[in-house]
Amino acid sequence: MKIGLLVVAVLTMLQTPQLQTAIETAAPAQMEITAALVQTEITITAVNKLNFARQNETIELTAKDLAALAEKDLNKLHVRDSSGKELLAQSVDSDYDDYHKPDMLIFQADFKPGETKTFTISAGKKREYTKEDFRAYGRFVRERFDDFAWENDRIAHRTYGKALITWKGEPLTSSAIDIWSKRTPRLVINDWYMVDNYHNDMGEGVDAYSAGPTRGCGASGIWANGQLFVPKNFVDSRVLTNGPIRVMFELIYEPFEVNGALISQVLRVSLDAGSQLNHFETFYRRESGNNEPLAVAIGLKKVKDEEKQFNAAGGRLTIWEPVEKNLGMQGLAVVVNPKDVDQLAEDKLNHLLVLKPANTIPVSYWAGFAWDRAGQITTAKAWDTYVDQFAEARRSPIAITVK
Repeated sequence: MKIGLLVVAVLTMLQTPQLQTAIETAAPAQMEITAALVQTEITITAVNKLNFARQNETIELTAKDLAALAEKDLNKLHVRDSSGKELLAQSVDSDYDDYHKPDMLIFQADFKPGETKTFTISAGKKREYTKEDFRAYGRFVRERFDDFAWENDRIAHRTYGKALITWKGEPLTSSAIDIWSKRTPRLVINDWYMVDNYHNDMGEGVDAYSAGPTRGCGASGIWANGQLFVPKNFVDSRVLTNGPIRVMFELIYEPFEVNGALISQVLRVSLDAGSQLNHFETFYRRESGNNEPLAVAIGLKKVKDEEKQFNAAGGRLTIWEPVEKNLGMQGLAVVVNPKDVDQLAEDKLNHLLVLKPANTIPVSYWAGFAWDRAGQITTAKAWDTYVDQFAEARRSPIAITVK
């Protein structure tokens, strides 16, 4: 009985005018606090701390960076520069979750030496693109015996799938990175496969690079006892994001043997618009054997009359070489973290930048090329300068502040 009377007394108190007034007074204040925590627009400050200009720099904003915005669908976010002009932006699913939900927003900007720029991010309708917006693209090419091909507005590549191993016409067992030399900013791989005449230059470029069983332009392997061990052709692929600014995909390889141990590999490749170099993240894992650290080696195919430069302190290997069929000159390069460099080695087919043995997953590096007839980079000196600045920019990314 006493408990019942107490409950009645408490309920009566809750109905007093004083308490109602206090609740009504507190409610707007709570709403103001909530509104302050959830914004309709945020400001991004981006700083180039280096003393040289940087073109086509990709700015990455994670979902955490954008958490203050009320809109959580990254496909509905819009980027504007300080003049109010809307910039091309892309949502990226970097973790390939079950729902393929984007977890990153990217856009690009050019920076003068030491320049600071500001951008605003706000919500609106879902972004829509036109074909002309796309400057990066890639796909699995089943009709060409399981190739995977990708490109941006500067370069193009392909690598080989398992169907090529058993093709009766021209079988090839290789996990090399092939080069397609293009001299147009237009995306060409679909058209080149359709016409099936890409070994002849019809004005847009050509496949004049014979990657064969080499490492080609930046494929990797495991260096052990003075020998390179590599996987065969990839057996599966998945695309994580596909333009207009970045193409990113993964290739899965069957385990291969390294001194009696089985090693599996998943290779993630991303290529941004305006870049001569791809970002490679390779996930090697022991499926059997001991747990000793693995020494990853990144290769560039050997070519007659090449000019090779290795800079261990800068973490880079560059080559300037003749293109086959007398089709000009090209530069190839590998860029790594200088702290990871162990040595420069070679085998019969490749120059190999060998990294210190480690259990670090993934191993991250950049590799790519430039063709002089594309008109962007036409000399060995210009190629070395580009690679030097690219490497320095990786060590000093654009500094981002979110408000």
